[in-house]
Amino acid sequence: TQYNQPNQLKMRFIAATYAPMTPAGALNPEVISLYGQFLRKNGVYGAFINGSTGDFVSLSTPERKQLLEFWADRRPADLYLINHVGHNNLFEAKELAAHSVGKADAIGALAPFYFVPKTITQLVAYCREIALAAPELPFYYYHIPVLTGVDFDMSDFVKIATAEIPSFAGLKFTEDNLQKFRSALEATDPDQQVFFGVDERMHNSLSFGATGWVGSTYNHIAPLYQEIGALHARGATEEAAALQRRAIRFVEILASYNGFPGAGKSFMRHLGLDMGPSRYPHHTLSESELKEVVSKFDREGILPYLSKIDR
Repeated sequence: TQYNQPNQLKMRFIAATYAPMTPAGALNPEVISLYGQFLRKNGVYGAFINGSTGDFVSLSTPERKQLLEFWADRRPADLYLINHVGHNNLFEAKELAAHSVGKADAIGALAPFYFVPKTITQLVAYCREIALAAPELPFYYYHIPVLTGVDFDMSDFVKIATAEIPSFAGLKFTEDNLQKFRSALEATDPDQQVFFGVDERMHNSLSFGATGWVGSTYNHIAPLYQEIGALHARGATEEAAALQRRAIRFVEILASYNGFPGAGKSFMRHLGLDMGPSRYPHHTLSESELKEVVSKFDREGILPYLSKIDR
């Protein structure tokens, strides 16, 4: 298999994808072919599967393997595929990493989040073990301290990981701290990438050097972010900031329905992709709730920027 290289990912949006399910709550592979086409038609470069948006903590290891197999078999040839393999059990993380070879373009892993690493050296050692289980694949560390409780300086991590992990390709930086993001970015080598992972700060991240993004809302409103990038490039920063405020309202409105993850997954129905129910504890929107959401988005001027299934 010929894998895409990390340096081809610059200036790209990658959607953190949902795990499609049947009404009974089993994985539903039938949606994935259309899902991948939908992302590419809306200008999304890649899919980050089995991550937080994809409810990985609510999936078994066999289900996570199945989901990767579905994506590997059904994705468009030009859709870049990153498989998240992090796990509290290092042996299962390594198993998931090894299983990714020949299927994904890259792997990523967040830190163990129950018994957490106490030092940055421990964290790098954990990542190295996972990366060495799939040495053919670029490895990204998934930094999301708000959920893992693991919050080391990522500029230090990048320097150590670059020396210790042969396949280290960069970070998925999901922390609302742009100064730390820039420090981590400045620590990378030219062939490494730091993806910014806070969708609500996409516009701000442009001024701090961001060239790649991974996030949930690139599933829903990719055209809005593309317009933000175009406006920023033309120096129209006020207009770009105004569009970013609409993206923030998009998140706030969905989050008001008992949390963003379940509501965001449910909203995909409006876009023509039925992802099925969310697993506990996330809330699945009823049809009446979905209509309310659409009405609120209309009032906020968000509807023209929704991703469309027939682009």
